[in-house]
This record gives sequence, structure tokens and C-alpha cells, in this order.
Amino acid sequence: MQPTSAMLTAASCAVRKGKKGQNLLGFPNATDGLRVGLLGGSFDPPHAGHVHITKQALRRFGLDRVWWLVSPGNPLKPVGPAPLERRMAACREIMQHPKVEITDLESKLTTRYTADTLQKLQTIYPRVNFVWLMGADNLASFHKWQEWEWIVENVPIGITSRPGEYLQGATSKMAQKYSQARIPFAGAKTLPLQPPPAWCLLGGPTVDISSTEIRENGNWKR
Repeated sequence: MQPTSAMLTAASCAVRKGKKGQNLLGFPNATDGLRVGLLGGSFDPPHAGHVHITKQALRRFGLDRVWWLVSPGNPLKPVGPAPLERRMAACREIMQHPKVEITDLESKLTTRYTADTLQKLQTIYPRVNFVWLMGADNLASFHKWQEWEWIVENVPIGITSRPGEYLQGATSKMAQKYSQARIPFAGAKTLPLQPPPAWCLLGGPTVDISSTEIRENGNWKR
């Protein structure tokens, strides 16, 4: 069932008024003003690259928390991922950090596209400073995402790069259209509080691994 406006409003009130440490309605707790990075994906499987991106984002973007949004499925991929519960368990095993929470929020919100997820999270957490996190490989094809311009214009975006991806991301359609909204390396920690559009592409050390490579090597079977 798709959440109604009344349901989302009720969830928003419950999350903000709940007792400290209480996980209401299956949603993470987040106090007003918190800076939360959102790392979405199928995590099929999760790997050291996801962990590296998360830790880098926490440090370099000055985030208080990072939520992994383990999706039920990727609408851009023709073949479905492994069962959600299995991927969630694998994520919890590999990503153990006090500032990181593994969630199935997209499943709870019954959203299929990132823009829909972000709109509903902003309704539930109206005073949380969200940052959408992704790799430069996604930035290269970002203009193919559903309502991609809405995402850029409503949520700051933090981007990390892997070997060979920095230039590809920096010259993408999104990067060119919103070139004036780019935040330099030196201002990366201000990103969560910047009014969108605002985005920052990080360089530096990376982990060269992918979920596709792991599956092709036979180390993860769906």
C-alpha cells in the first residue's frame, strides 16, 4: 500500500516526538539539524568499496550519520537482486560503524525511484539535512534517472570517485548543467548545509571493486 499524506505526516510527528533511542515505525531516529548521508543501491552484494565510500563521506562531508538504503530492486537493471533480507544481513556484517544504519526504507515507503524516496524522507524528516551520496560512475549516467533534475535542485549531492571515473563524472551532463553549483574540495564539509543545487565531487584514494565483479567471480550467488 502506498503511504498517504496523512500517514507520512503521522510518521513525521512520531519520529520527532518519540523517546530518545526508540525506533518508531521502523524508521531511523534523527534529531532536528542532523546531517545525514543517504547511500542507496541494491548492495548485491555489499563490499569494501561501499564501506570506503561511507567512511570517506562521514569524514570529508562532515556528516553525523549515513543511512544505507538497501533497495528492493533497481528499476534500471533487467535482472533482480538477491532477496532483500539476505542483502540486509550481508550489509550489517560488512558495515559495522556506530554512525551508520542499514535500512530498508525504500521497501517501507514502497518507492521505486530515488526522487520519490527523497521526497517522502523530506516529508518525514523536514528538519534533517540530507545529502545524497553516490559514486562518479552513477554521476555519468545520472541524467537518465527519473526526475534527476528535481533531485539536484532539492538535495545536496556528495560524489566519490573510483579509479578512472573522476573525469567521466566531472564531464557528465549533470556536472555540465549544474557547474555553477559545484562545491570545491575545500568546502566539502559545508555541503550538508548548502542550499541546493549543490554538489561536490571528491578525489583521493579509492577501492577498486564492484558488486558485478564479485558476482562474476562466483563469490556471491543470487
